Amino acid sequence: MRHAYLLRRDDDEEVNCGSGGGDTRYTGLRIASVFIILATSLFGALFPVLAKRTKWLSARIPTRVFDTAKYFGSGVIIATALIHLLDPAIDELSSPCLNPAWGDYPYALGICLISIFLIFIVELIAFRWGTAMLARHGFAHDAHGHGLASHAAHGPETDRMTQAAIAKGEASNNSLTQEKNPDIESQHSQEHERHYPQAHSDVERPGIHNTHSPSALSDSPIAQIIGVAVLEFGVLLHSVLIGLTLAVDEEFKILFVVIVFHQMFEGLGVGSRLAYLRLPPKFNYVPILGALLFGITTPIGIAVGLGVRTTYNPGSTTASIVSGILDAFSSGILLYTGLVELMAHEFLFNTDMLNGSNGKLAYALTCMVFGAGIMALLGRWA
Repeated sequence: MRHAYLLRRDDDEEVNCGSGGGDTRYTGLRIASVFIILATSLFGALFPVLAKRTKWLSARIPTRVFDTAKYFGSGVIIATALIHLLDPAIDELSSPCLNPAWGDYPYALGICLISIFLIFIVELIAFRWGTAMLARHGFAHDAHGHGLASHAAHGPETDRMTQAAIAKGEASNNSLTQEKNPDIESQHSQEHERHYPQAHSDVERPGIHNTHSPSALSDSPIAQIIGVAVLEFGVLLHSVLIGLTLAVDEEFKILFVVIVFHQMFEGLGVGSRLAYLRLPPKFNYVPILGALLFGITTPIGIAVGLGVRTTYNPGSTTASIVSGILDAFSSGILLYTGLVELMAHEFLFNTDMLNGSNGKLAYALTCMVFGAGIMALLGRWA
């Protein structure tokens, strides 16, 4: 049985707070939207990953295209957190359908705050655990390398000249060490390099002080996967919710066009980060899997919404609470990822940017602001 009750808002508009109420028009177009948004989402997320990994494409696409997508994506993620997640969460948790007690405290902002600290604590514990693991294997985490290090969510940032200098310096140090104990050191170095080539120049060995070495932990496969998993988690929750909304919303045509661009731009943001992951061969599937997960979540949300649209009302009391809490939580995840892991590490802890020309810095900032501006503008309709 369908239960519905109506409340009158301050602007005299009636709000359906019960179950049901989903729009049943444009059924054919809504079904087609599943496949259209699947195609645009997969294109946005997979293109940077495949272009970076395919020799034929990478040889024909200039490096600047990848850089543009990376900086543009940072702006997209930050704008998504504020405009497309936090603002709707505030509206949903202040809905007239909710108990007046929900209006006594800014719950959406509080949940966002909790989310930010929770993600920070989880990452901190993960990095401490990783440091202990390295120490047990005879390697030391270089805390002084933070200024040069890459970060898990967006791949290596250390400039090529610095990496070359580090490699040369380590080669010199290794040769001195190997004169004392050539068999043990050579065997250990070769074994580690074979299993973790991406971290080989990022490790301090006990007894060898290397103040310029980037953090091995930051570039380790586990750290990179954790970072990108945090980003994906926030984005995927958001994608499912907008899919559900699109399936039942009365303003379908406008929302459909906006979400097509929204998903493509957000896909570029996620895909450009996945493309820059530097993982051992056995983890090569991770970026592709991440892009595929992003591509299918919104279509799955639309399909589920179409299946329950006669009983699902996105403005109902239960739906407002659930989507408001999830949106607020996701906004904290993307806000932390965007400001700390992407923006700060892209500009403040990146030697390419710190030592680069003013033109390069201006171009990167322009791309990032443009990405944020485009997503903020889309927030006018969705």
